[in-house]
Amino acid sequence: MELVKLFQAGGTFMYPILLVFAIGIIISIERFMYLTKTQSTTNSVWTELVPMLKALDFQRAVKLTSSIKTPIANVLNYGFSRHNDNKSREIVEAALEEGIMDEMPQLTQRTHYLATFANIATLLGLLGTIIGLIQAFTAVAQADPAEKADLLSASISVAMNTTAFGLIAAIPLLLIHSYLVTKTARLVDNIEKSALKALNLMVRD
Repeated sequence: MELVKLFQAGGTFMYPILLVFAIGIIISIERFMYLTKTQSTTNSVWTELVPMLKALDFQRAVKLTSSIKTPIANVLNYGFSRHNDNKSREIVEAALEEGIMDEMPQLTQRTHYLATFANIATLLGLLGTIIGLIQAFTAVAQADPAEKADLLSASISVAMNTTAFGLIAAIPLLLIHSYLVTKTARLVDNIEKSALKALNLMVRD
């Protein structure tokens, strides 16, 4: 397989690039599974809550959100805690916003590492190529004149493998990072919309 041959010919810098790529993939899988599960739970919880809120059955609503550890439930608990004290719409709304701010770090954590790892993989590839070229020119300087051209060509080819592998690792990580950022933004929008709808059902003029 060409990729295996490229890796074997690239030298020691291939291993840290592979490590960075592997960590990035692990983070990507964990974030994808978390965001997918959270989105599904958000939709499920909201579907159960709507009839309770429309019926002004806040006791059952609070019991439901208190029994579930998910961002949408945690956010709504902030609002319910103020609503139960007969607070004004502004105070309940501020409580919901506080809840959203508290949940944001959990929703966005680790995703930004993917862009960082993509940059690291690219830079490691370039560094490996530069060091490989330095070693190549050093070796060529001491080689037989008749062999210099062939030796230099082969050495440069090997040195460029690290840049190629760095880009092979970086491009998927950047694409995954973009996808997860978009997925997170949609989830946050969903939670904010649900919080606003809950506010309108909790506090009616």
